[in-house]
Order: sequence, then C-alpha cells, then structure tokens
Amino acid sequence: MERSEYIERPPDIDELDEKILKLITKNARIPFLEVARECGVSGAAIHQRVQRLLNIGVVSGSEFIVDPEKIGYNTCAYMGIYLEKAKYHIQVVKALRKIPEIVECHYTTGQYAIFIKIQTKTNKHLKDLIDNELQQIDGVLRTETFMSLEMDFKRQVPIK
Repeated sequence: MERSEYIERPPDIDELDEKILKLITKNARIPFLEVARECGVSGAAIHQRVQRLLNIGVVSGSEFIVDPEKIGYNTCAYMGIYLEKAKYHIQVVKALRKIPEIVECHYTTGQYAIFIKIQTKTNKHLKDLIDNELQQIDGVLRTETFMSLEMDFKRQVPIK
C-alpha cells in the first residue's frame, strides 16, 4: 500500500480548503486577497472559508511565535513524569499549568504518564525548577529530564 493511500481528506475539507490551509499555515499574516488570487476565488469566499475552518476547529486563531533564546530562555528540556497513581493525572496537570516555564504538556502512554517541554533561562534555573517545584507536586513519583542541545526543525502537519 502506498503512503498516500493512508491520507484521506476529512469530510468537511475540500480541495479549496486544503489550498487555503497550505497558504495560511505558511504565512498567517497573508492578506485574504492574496489567498483569493492564488486560489482563483473572491476575497469574500476566502473570508467565509477561513471563518468556517475556524468554526469547525480545523484552525484556531493566529499567533506571533516568540524565539525563547532571543528573550533569554536558553535552556530547553523535556521531562518524563512518573505518577504515584494514574488517578493523580488531573491534579498534577493542574499544578503544572501554574509553572509558566512549562510550554507543553502531554498525557502519554508508555514509560511516562506525562511528558512536558520546559524553557528556562539557564541550567541552574532548570535545576531550581525541578528541585523546588516539579518534584514537590503531590502525585509525582519521580521525573526524568532530557536536555535539548539544538532544535533542527519544527513544522506543522502536512496539508495534502
């Protein structure tokens, strides 16, 4: 079976939607009139399509991406969190939300119950966060930390 055979278009998405998604995910600030020209439809049609994509949850908002290193957050780490019991998941995540340096949190299968991404200013900042906050959360059994040396790429899922 070819790889492309696994990729099916969701029922709410047609070819025009896919073309719009390709354009706006490359540049969230692209003017709708430019998208309309690329797609061969009116600006009003693009506006309606994007609004529909927002309403059905295919896309959500737009944002400026801050480069953590440019504002002094030079340490990126990932942490696997072991819980004392699975039932502690909700209370642990609630506590993790209160720590602004945690930028991602995933409830996972496998070795860890929770997997997080942390951005800190220095390694010492990270160590302090681990010792004085993360490992003090009720329900956390232990943690395992992985330092990111460099990010090679980050991308969105492909629009086929």
